[in-house]
Amino acid sequence: MSDQPTPMMAQFLAIREANPGALLFYRMGDFYEMFFEDAIAAAAALDIALTKRGTHLGEPIPMCGVPVHAAESYLLTLIRKGFRVAIAEQMEDPAEAKKRGSKSVVARDVVRLVTPGTLTEESLLEARRHNFLASFAQVRDDAALAWVDISTGQFRVTTCPLSRLGPELARHAPRELLVAEGTRLEELAADTGTALTELPGGSFDSTAAIRRLSSLFGVESLDGFGSFSRAELSAMGAIADYLELTQKGKLPLIRPPVREAAGGAMQIDAATRRNLELTQALSGGREGSLLAAIDRTVTAAGARLLDRRISAPSRDLDEIHERHAAVAHLAGDPRLTAQLRDALSRAPDMDRALSRLALDRGGPRDLAAIRAGLTQAASIAAMLGDDDIRILAQAAKDLTGHDELIDLLDEALVAEPPLLTRDGGFTASDYDPDLDETRRLRDEGRGVIASMQAEYISETGVTSLKIKHNNVLGYFIETTTTHAERMLAAPLNERFIHRQTTANQIRFTTVELSELETRILNARDRALEIEREIFARLVRAVLDRAGPVGQAARALAEIDLQAAFADLANGEGWTRPEVDASRAFQIDGGRHPVVERALKRKGEAFVANDCDLTAGDTPAIWLLTGPNMAGKSTFLRQNALIAILAQAGAFVPATRAHIGLVSQLFSRVGAADDLARGRSTFMVEMVETAAILNQADDHALVILDEIGRGTATWDGLSIAWAVMEHLHATNRCRALFATHYHEMTSLSARLDGVENATVAVREWEGEVIFLHEVRKGAADRSYGVQVARLAGLPASVVERAKEILHTLESGEREARPQMLLDDLPLFRAAPPPPMAAAAPPASAAEARLREINPDSLTPREALDLLYQLKELQG
Repeated sequence: MSDQPTPMMAQFLAIREANPGALLFYRMGDFYEMFFEDAIAAAAALDIALTKRGTHLGEPIPMCGVPVHAAESYLLTLIRKGFRVAIAEQMEDPAEAKKRGSKSVVARDVVRLVTPGTLTEESLLEARRHNFLASFAQVRDDAALAWVDISTGQFRVTTCPLSRLGPELARHAPRELLVAEGTRLEELAADTGTALTELPGGSFDSTAAIRRLSSLFGVESLDGFGSFSRAELSAMGAIADYLELTQKGKLPLIRPPVREAAGGAMQIDAATRRNLELTQALSGGREGSLLAAIDRTVTAAGARLLDRRISAPSRDLDEIHERHAAVAHLAGDPRLTAQLRDALSRAPDMDRALSRLALDRGGPRDLAAIRAGLTQAASIAAMLGDDDIRILAQAAKDLTGHDELIDLLDEALVAEPPLLTRDGGFTASDYDPDLDETRRLRDEGRGVIASMQAEYISETGVTSLKIKHNNVLGYFIETTTTHAERMLAAPLNERFIHRQTTANQIRFTTVELSELETRILNARDRALEIEREIFARLVRAVLDRAGPVGQAARALAEIDLQAAFADLANGEGWTRPEVDASRAFQIDGGRHPVVERALKRKGEAFVANDCDLTAGDTPAIWLLTGPNMAGKSTFLRQNALIAILAQAGAFVPATRAHIGLVSQLFSRVGAADDLARGRSTFMVEMVETAAILNQADDHALVILDEIGRGTATWDGLSIAWAVMEHLHATNRCRALFATHYHEMTSLSARLDGVENATVAVREWEGEVIFLHEVRKGAADRSYGVQVARLAGLPASVVERAKEILHTLESGEREARPQMLLDDLPLFRAAPPPPMAAAAPPASAAEARLREINPDSLTPREALDLLYQLKELQG
């Protein structure tokens, strides 16, 4: 047996070697097959059967496969499990390979490398979330981050020192991050759930980047896009190089890059995003997050825009005011808002349809999506009319001017086209004369087949006779074995030519059926060929207007978001916030949008609370005390979320809100360890607190909950006290500081701008009633024992805890355990601690030894002394 691989296996191995690090989907007819290690890994990941095919080096070759028609679902599973997949297609008709000889192999090549950041298929993407591919580059002391969504064309870049990379990755949540070989970012990528891909250093060459980007956008120079640093060019160039590699020359429709100013958005770090559950709940998934609670958009593009706005609230006052004006205008006209939302709900996702068409992965339905989207755009523009609100006026302008393209697509496409081009039937009648003529021949051929079948039944007397078609035999006459005897006998056997016998059927043909088949098949193939040509022309027409179509898509998303905010404001009773450049932070009747939504579902009301952190030249800090379960954490979070909503352009859940621009938002809430890095709960708390103290400026908003709880009481109190002083003296920011250390309330008398506040409770017949009201003042106790009882601790434990608490609160806060043993009834029965035994009296020998000075003894005297001691010992 030869150890040389077969020609087909040799081809597989060669293609596999040229695409390292990826599973190879090797097209064989109607299946993508995998072999060797690829098959073993894929079979385990996909839970499919692992088989064998031939041998290599004396060992069976592992093999598995997936059907081509169902490949997308398998791709999605593999991508989610961290694999990259190279798709090798047949580049020629197998019949052509046969002409070259029996040992010739069908030409195959990789047409696409599927990775987490380069998905475009509708079934592989989340409609309401972006799918970002990011790139981080460092050039000497400069660094930058670029990100692109090839499914929508959005392309952006910003300066980004390594210290800011974590927060930026948390903000964009890219599916894949490109870095130069040797860049150690595995831990950071794992924290944000990002797949890390290393590229050769040449991919990040800033000089080559200019050439790559100019080619990508078809320009001579990048000057028209703005000025970029070398690091920014390097990051963008790496993305362009990676797209060339993965898309194999079929580059996506990418919009010109936009440079984001570093201070253009509210700075929110990864821990704060996680603690506040902005776009994802702590339990995982979207439900329970701020995004889920406020999302009333009716388009996928609008939902993605909402995600971006919540993830990066603006710091541009003019932009914020314009967005609030648009929401106020629509909220003041509920009828118009309802009409807009109804029309928007019928607008497909044009951005992603455009991307698929540009990558040659689109179909007739993507053309229909462009047609439907532009048709709705024209209708929405008419509804808005000559609106004087700038955002809405600009959007209305971008929605118009597409009549020629709409007419073309309307004339060319049927109302409900099929998904795939190869299915045909998507071109409307009377659009192309050649196609109509070919279709008539094809359709009349079907009628002739039906007539011929009736004629053959009459001639043979076989009522079960059918004329059928398959890809192997073409058209054939089929009847049962019993009835076929007549056709096999003279004189019918001269007319009906036997072709095939199966278990229960016999198949025939005739000369006229074969001739008709040729005419019909030619007509069918010609009709498909004409439709493919029409599809290509329509795609070119759409792509020629890709810029204006993309602008219309973005305009629809903007209108959808403003209308959704207006609907939310009217439906929930939210109010327009006042946002300015001051350091004000005054919220009247503030509410937590997520908690309020959950309570409404239960038929319960949310207790609104005020918050005033308005600061002039001094810090403004509220020290919040009160029992667990009273609502301290909810109060902290709701004020942070109100600031985010206001600067994202939304109305807010409050009766009044005056917010001075928040530059940074920091949150240290909740307790969690990080065992993978060897960090305890307390260490995680200290790391996050250190990040706040080292970064917060005087326009920041900081919320801290229970600093110092993870260590000994006095250690924790000391740390919390020092943190408070640092926030006041150094950061000088606006802050909410919740604590159980009641000793800290004395700081309000020492530090200007620090006020005490507490969450009120009431005791009634031994029960604790949580009022959820935040009032000025300090809590007199924590009610921890009562909360423990509510949690279900055994009654005996609760009563015992009350006794111990009473002793401690009676002035014995520093009592030693022995004092508690003496004072508390249960401990009186405890055995006393062991006492040291009394020392026995010294012996005569020991007494004699104490009298001796060894240094003064002669050898003779030392010998005599030994005899004396021996006698004394007895």
